[in-house]
Amino acid sequence: MPPTTRKELQQKINATLWAACDTFRGVVDPAEYKNYILVFLFLKYLSDVWKDKLEQYRQQYGDDEERIQRKMQREPFVLPENATFDYIVSKKQDDQIGQVINTVLEHIEDHERNREKLSGVFRGIDFNSEANLGRVKDRKRRLGNLIDDFNKPILDFRPSVIGSMDVIGNAYMYLIERFASDAGKKGGEFYTPHEVSQLLAQLVAPKKGERICDPTCGSGSLLITVAEEVGGRDFAVYGQESNGSTWALCKMNMFLHEMDARGIQWGDTLNNPRLKEENNELMRFDVVVANPPFSLDKWGAENAGEDPHRRFWRGVPPKSKADYAFICHMIETAYEGHGRVGVIVPHGVLFRGGSEGKIRQKLIEENLLDAVIGLPANLFYGTGIPAAILLFDKGRGDNKNVLFIDASQEYDSGKNQNHMAEKQIGRAVSVFKAYKAGACEPGVVEDKYAYLATFEELAENEFNLNIPRYVDTFEEEEPVDMEAVQHKITELNGRLSELEDQMEGYLSELNLKF
Repeated sequence: MPPTTRKELQQKINATLWAACDTFRGVVDPAEYKNYILVFLFLKYLSDVWKDKLEQYRQQYGDDEERIQRKMQREPFVLPENATFDYIVSKKQDDQIGQVINTVLEHIEDHERNREKLSGVFRGIDFNSEANLGRVKDRKRRLGNLIDDFNKPILDFRPSVIGSMDVIGNAYMYLIERFASDAGKKGGEFYTPHEVSQLLAQLVAPKKGERICDPTCGSGSLLITVAEEVGGRDFAVYGQESNGSTWALCKMNMFLHEMDARGIQWGDTLNNPRLKEENNELMRFDVVVANPPFSLDKWGAENAGEDPHRRFWRGVPPKSKADYAFICHMIETAYEGHGRVGVIVPHGVLFRGGSEGKIRQKLIEENLLDAVIGLPANLFYGTGIPAAILLFDKGRGDNKNVLFIDASQEYDSGKNQNHMAEKQIGRAVSVFKAYKAGACEPGVVEDKYAYLATFEELAENEFNLNIPRYVDTFEEEEPVDMEAVQHKITELNGRLSELEDQMEGYLSELNLKF
């Protein structure tokens, strides 16, 4: 029975795509086979859009093939001859089907119309890999199954059939989330749980016309969620990702969400920032968000003192923990006067001493820190530790207070992951917005949940931001009635004595000793 609603269509598409992963399960690691599935999804989307447009122009211009081809060459993506999903279907029985797919992707990427947008996107994936997909016979069988899975009617992505592009973008995000869950620790390297992205998006509140950046963008889930918070398309997105295959996933994710992916760069943000202006200065942004790798080791501290962009002038973070290196980069790339920064960090960032403590103190003394929000444990893939969100604002004016929110108990338990529901997200956002509107006085804002600390309090605490120092979550235990407890013990002892006498009588009748 065909789906009758948008929601049912989305669910059916999601389920069909997830089932397609059976081709690789048990053969290829989930962190690897995600690339095959997501690239194939992108290829199918490009092919179906191309086919739909071609049919539209043929209906419009009849036999005027020259005019049709001129029109087709102006499309956002151009698919050369023999470089479509349908062509791959026609070659399914070819023993070298893996190389056929590689060649199709190469031709699409190299076309002059696509080169600027897709350069390098498909280079890191090999559909003819013996190491990943097996020898010729096994490879042919697996890729044949994959082709059949994507050739099902439910995966007809022609705009004239599915309508809104949201369905494809949602399916892509669905797959990335499932892959992250399956990949365990590696999953956290390319995906931020959606509810955390939603919370951060609402906290930084991007506006129309703003530049939004994620310097550790992974597959783009956080960046896209923040951009969608704007409403409409009046924004510009930028990002950088160090892992080449993950960068490629991010580029495709942007296209499938109808966002301009030209600002998504490949490279190490700390050692080789790629987002620069024509004068080689770092680009500046209205909103900078990130979920950097927690406490990254060997991040390049040995070169940080000579950083040409002076990002680490407050001090060089320890070589074994890059948390403050990312924070400093983000703050330096936010516009003076109004730039906002939201970063997800491990709790150690709040209280560790040494060079980190000195940097933290300077950030507070510069009046940049706006809020500290504690998150529940076990929200993120690959780690059960609790994290926090730090919010910085380069336009705080005379306000030197810092809001602390302890949302660590605001979650729904899951089998493998905990989750924050909309109501729980809404509570934190509501308190933060009230604070930004000037509706909060220093002291307790919400009992056992939020506290507004003055600069003087922070200084008294030696700029330690550990949330329990400010938000008192201690629960008083009910007083114990010792007299009632003693009475209960006496009552139980009496009952025990009665039972022993009764048992002794039963055993005597059986000529047994107690």
